[in-house]
Amino acid sequence: MPHYILLIASILGGLSVVFGAFGAHALKKILNEDQQKSFETGVKYQLYHAIVLLIIGFNFKLEIASEKYMVYSFIAGIILFSFSIYGLVISSAKNKKIRFLGPITPLGGLFLIIGWCLLAYNV
Repeated sequence: MPHYILLIASILGGLSVVFGAFGAHALKKILNEDQQKSFETGVKYQLYHAIVLLIIGFNFKLEIASEKYMVYSFIAGIILFSFSIYGLVISSAKNKKIRFLGPITPLGGLFLIIGWCLLAYNV
């Protein structure tokens, strides 16, 4: 069991709780309903995939390349997908939308899909 995967999964899971609370309380006054839903989507995907990383950390030895790429895909997907949503929502709420983040979100989604495909392959 690779402990660094469990550590990364724990950090990403804990951050999802922090971001969820931040979105529900601190950002509630500045986000409209659509922005709040988008922010929540980022939080949900981050938490779900952090849990997947925990399961992978407990069930795979990560000794072969496809297992390692599976983990890297999930981590990259979480960061690119969820964090780009956070940036888009917060910058949009402040009327300073960071446009380059827009194409990053689907790229993150693609990495999450690749992670799921590699999980199916490795099972």
